[in-house]
Amino acid sequence: MTANGKLVEVRDLTTYFPVKKGVFSRTVGYVKAVDGVSFSIERGRTLGLVGESGCGKTTCARTMLRLIEPTGGKVFVNGQDVFGLTPRELRQARRRFQIIFQDPYASLNPRMTIESIVGEGLVVHRIGTRAERRRRVAELLESVGLPAEAAGRYPHEFSGGQRQRIGIARALALEPVFLVCDEPVSALDVSVRAQIVNLLEDLQAKTSMSYLFIAHDLNLVEHISDDVAVMYLGRIVEMAPAEEIYDKPLHPYTRALLAANPVPDPETRRERIILGGDIPNPMNPPGGCYFHPRCALAAGCDGCDRAYPPLMEYSPGHWVACCRPGEAPAAAAPAAALP
Repeated sequence: MTANGKLVEVRDLTTYFPVKKGVFSRTVGYVKAVDGVSFSIERGRTLGLVGESGCGKTTCARTMLRLIEPTGGKVFVNGQDVFGLTPRELRQARRRFQIIFQDPYASLNPRMTIESIVGEGLVVHRIGTRAERRRRVAELLESVGLPAEAAGRYPHEFSGGQRQRIGIARALALEPVFLVCDEPVSALDVSVRAQIVNLLEDLQAKTSMSYLFIAHDLNLVEHISDDVAVMYLGRIVEMAPAEEIYDKPLHPYTRALLAANPVPDPETRRERIILGGDIPNPMNPPGGCYFHPRCALAAGCDGCDRAYPPLMEYSPGHWVACCRPGEAPAAAAPAAALP
């Protein structure tokens, strides 16, 4: 564990991708996919990471595990500096942190059997005999709702949802202490989602595993997460315990996300918040707060178009990067009820 008791600690993580043009492929700029992200996750807890598509959630997760090399920052898992590891040390460390990939089609090798895919980590780390590894693979497949006989088949013989379950089984094979769940149930049928979410919760209760849970389904994130971080254009704009961020969102972008979240109750009326403008170009973000061109509060704020507001603790455990947290637009029209 790190000195302050956090299992996972991310400090000022940045990931920039160079943009090259011309015959000589000169670098003309950088896409700031992740731009100074910091957070921590305690053992046995889940941090939900939400935001619009393209805001940098998956890039942040992959950089943490060094599937993408970072531009800057530090990541500690169980007290170990992930970015300071040699290739040999990193290979051994990967036993402690795994990822469930978002795309179940691209993440499985079509030339390998399911037994080889799920048991590959066991072979790499020389865990158990061949018979023991085969039994372990059968147990993992059954735990995610697939028959043990599926071990002898190939990925093309399965549906997208079944492939996703195979990916989950592979990620759990080495019993990691930290698991990145990148849209782990987006490809699953609704009837299967609850089974997988319950499986993840049961595993966490038994092993005190920590999760970084990335999803667009805000209701699911609320259910499974202890804390939630909201990301916009490569930066975290709000972070708080799940109950508080859903009950009392402070950043205008968080309020817009929650207002767009469907409610399974036809009698419920919710304020409709429509953001103006387009998402800025991450290669050339606006000066000051990245959200200010779309923010209804920006007109009455002095300085948010010049300096990015720091992530400040507004109340115990509730962090927000906004000059006017919790305020409603002064000239806002009456709340529009959903039909």
